Amino acid sequence: MNKPLAERLRPTTLDDYIGQRHLVGEGAVLRKMIDSGNITSFILWGPPGVGKTTLAQIIAHRLETPFYTLSAVTSGVKDVRDVIEKARQYTAMHSGNLFSAANGGNTETQTRNQVSPILFIDEIHRFSKSQQDSLLGAVERGIVTLIGATTENPSFEVIRPLLSRCQLFTLKSLEKDDLEQLLKRAIATDAELKAHDIRLKETDALLRYSGGDARKLLNILQLVVESSSSDPIEITDTLVAERIQQNPLAYDKQGEMHYDIISAFIKSIRGSDPDAALYWMARMIEGGEDPEFIARRLVISASEDIGLANPNALLLANAAFDTVMKIGWPEARIALAEACVYLAASPKSNSAYMGIGAALETVKATGNQPVPLHLRNAPTELMKQLGYSDGYKYPHDYDGNFCQQQYMPDALTDQRLWHPQHTPAEEKLYQQMLRLWGERFN
Repeated sequence: MNKPLAERLRPTTLDDYIGQRHLVGEGAVLRKMIDSGNITSFILWGPPGVGKTTLAQIIAHRLETPFYTLSAVTSGVKDVRDVIEKARQYTAMHSGNLFSAANGGNTETQTRNQVSPILFIDEIHRFSKSQQDSLLGAVERGIVTLIGATTENPSFEVIRPLLSRCQLFTLKSLEKDDLEQLLKRAIATDAELKAHDIRLKETDALLRYSGGDARKLLNILQLVVESSSSDPIEITDTLVAERIQQNPLAYDKQGEMHYDIISAFIKSIRGSDPDAALYWMARMIEGGEDPEFIARRLVISASEDIGLANPNALLLANAAFDTVMKIGWPEARIALAEACVYLAASPKSNSAYMGIGAALETVKATGNQPVPLHLRNAPTELMKQLGYSDGYKYPHDYDGNFCQQQYMPDALTDQRLWHPQHTPAEEKLYQQMLRLWGERFN
């Protein structure tokens, strides 16, 4: 069976690697690391099809070190331990070379042998806590150099001890120029494509359907070429659209359609369309998506998009998640459907989501502002004498369990972070704040 076009064109050197110039361009941080041979463990975070796996393979090839790869979808703790043991044996066998290099050996040999075997873990965000824990010792001692790839925010999906031992590099969706360069290279260099008389007349549809994903772009190009019966093949926007409609890409929970459909699902809930939300959820179910993944997305949507407009949405989403864990499939689909419809039909507010975003930006911009003295903890007599907690008013000592006093740092007393939206439920909160704080919330 012929290899897919994307696999045939996978580059083996940085000179052939397209995109991510902020990381691997001349003078960029990752390029310097590779050129020096001083590779430390790191995680590549970015959307699908932007070259995470390719970059890991190029590094291993460049440094001539063993390259082990695991998929978090199919590998368990035992697989991780087996790879670590292989890496340990390799390091023990080559410890003499390491010693020789450290004492003035050949520079090229020194650079090669100072790099531990590379362990590449695709979709590392799918590893459980215990699986990630099993990596810590080997990464800490340098038995392996870990390169993880993830499409999810590592801050939420990778345990803190492992994240602290790795650098984080963010990859971006490929730009128009990158994708067009990739198309031209494919047509000019791939032997199977060169067997056809391909004339690239228009590229807008190819670029639009690819969404910045190199793998998807090459898959579509291959589909168009293989479904054309005669030469020359003039690739136009109309031809691409026709071929896509005639040969829709199958749902793949491990591939690019996974991200398109979950995006449509979340946006349908946000847009208050329960019919569309149910449809996209059914597509995921039929495609074999993990029910826990669907449930997690419902919890996120309840917090981000419904929020304070209907706080019960988060309770119901959490209940649906618990139900999935307790009763399993297929009955759990009913609880997911109930939560899906409820969230889509609920009033929407993202004020809490926007509020924490504004708060984080304020912290980044203003640094570590001191806590006002009257709010500080005073566990010792000396601290009390220094004025810690002095002047603090205990709200429960006052009528209505409230009294006005300063809670923000001195430099931020006028800063507003939460801006309520006027849904019925949130309007009550807003009126309460007006009653308590007056002009501050106007």
